[in-house]
Amino acid sequence: METISIKLINEYRLKTWRMSPETKLRSPQDAIQFVEERGFISFWPIKGVTLPSLWYAVAGDRPVPDNHDDPGHISWTWKDQLLDKRVWYYARVLKKRNTIISLKTIPYFYALSPNFGEPEEEIDDQYRQGLIPLEVKLIFQALSDKGPLDSISLRREAHLSGPNSNTPFNRALDLLQRDLKVLPTAIAEVGTWRYAFVYDLTHRYHPQLLEQSRFISELEARQHLLTSYIQSVGAVDRKEIQSLFSWTTDQVKKTVGTLVQTGLVSDHVAFENSDHEAICLTSLLG
Repeated sequence: METISIKLINEYRLKTWRMSPETKLRSPQDAIQFVEERGFISFWPIKGVTLPSLWYAVAGDRPVPDNHDDPGHISWTWKDQLLDKRVWYYARVLKKRNTIISLKTIPYFYALSPNFGEPEEEIDDQYRQGLIPLEVKLIFQALSDKGPLDSISLRREAHLSGPNSNTPFNRALDLLQRDLKVLPTAIAEVGTWRYAFVYDLTHRYHPQLLEQSRFISELEARQHLLTSYIQSVGAVDRKEIQSLFSWTTDQVKKTVGTLVQTGLVSDHVAFENSDHEAICLTSLLG
């Protein structure tokens, strides 16, 4: 089994993740371009997940501090400024964490989501089959009936504003975002902190998505997403691919196999001092 140098991979990621002083992001427009280059990133680093983030590309390879005056937190300002501009897709998608996806890439995520026909009918069917909790149906129905709502109003309209509703509400909202049914689209100055997301239905806010994804097969979607991912990270453990995308072992195997056939990646590779099988960009070997 061929080995890949950790030093080489770190140098590769320094470039693709924009973590050096020379390549770091300096404006909202830089951030938009970065997301378009990478296809998808996380907003903040996700523990245990190998993925470029807006934070790294602004602040460098360091933890997110609690100090709100840290200059790296300009990334938060940019995220809020761009939220209602439709320049990217922002929601809790990968690992149920805040993910930023380019508009060219989101149809490939959508092609793998449980969204096929009429959204309202799908929610009803999923609830009847026991596939989603009641809270998911209530939130979706409130947004469908009332239009975009800030999180406080959404709780009220979904009848989930009681003292014991906080966890079920947040869990349901995470599920709806993961399945690309709901997303935050603006900031409202409401509540104690005068700050709350406004949520809308994905098919209403991005009505083109269903048509854009209609003829993308599952294999094509996975090939596209894995290609973007491996071009961002250089090399990665197979198990991490499975965990990040929530794909089965067979789905990872088949998708990797097609990319190996193209020559883009090589498998049966291991990081130095590790026996875990990884895949790597062929261009980084030898």
